[in-house]
Amino acid sequence: MGHRMQTFGNFIDKFPPEQDSLELTFTPTSVPLKKRWRNNRLSAYFIADYFTTFLPLDDSQIEEQKRIHESKSAVSYVANELLENAMKYNYEEAHSQIKFGVHFLQNSSLIAVVFASNSVTVNNQKKLENFIHKLQNNDPENLYIEHLEKNALEEDQCSGLGILTIINDYNAEIGWKFEKMSSQNHDSFFLVTTMVQIEV
Repeated sequence: MGHRMQTFGNFIDKFPPEQDSLELTFTPTSVPLKKRWRNNRLSAYFIADYFTTFLPLDDSQIEEQKRIHESKSAVSYVANELLENAMKYNYEEAHSQIKFGVHFLQNSSLIAVVFASNSVTVNNQKKLENFIHKLQNNDPENLYIEHLEKNALEEDQCSGLGILTIINDYNAEIGWKFEKMSSQNHDSFFLVTTMVQIEV
């Protein structure tokens, strides 16, 4: 199996080994869809809960308690959105697992880096890449309004509304990595990793 790689936006390929992280792996074909959505929410809450243990904050202080709650809520929302997209667009014929997790970065500020990796068809990769280019060349707030109006009129399969909500509501930085995979057993496909960085 061979592959080539391409990144867009703000993508971190290697994390400092001393920083905390947590990663979960799913085999998406192993559970029915309804159960899968419930598992997504549970997994997002778990990731958010776990993340708050990294924070150098004192939960006995009211102000810091509030910050912990807001951080948990933000990480949970982002994690749920990324995992739902990864499950929804996953190319099951590729039989590849979905990876999902969070990294904690501490420099001048505290950063949660949430990511999800899944396989997609060549067609869905093209749609996502078009959306990324649109995002890079337009104001996210205007795009958000445009997508809201479009969604009210039609069922848009690859709307990107969740990603736009994350950017606008959480002032997030987003990056993507595409790896083209080829195999003798089935058609070419892409492994895509979506990464969201939010300050907490």
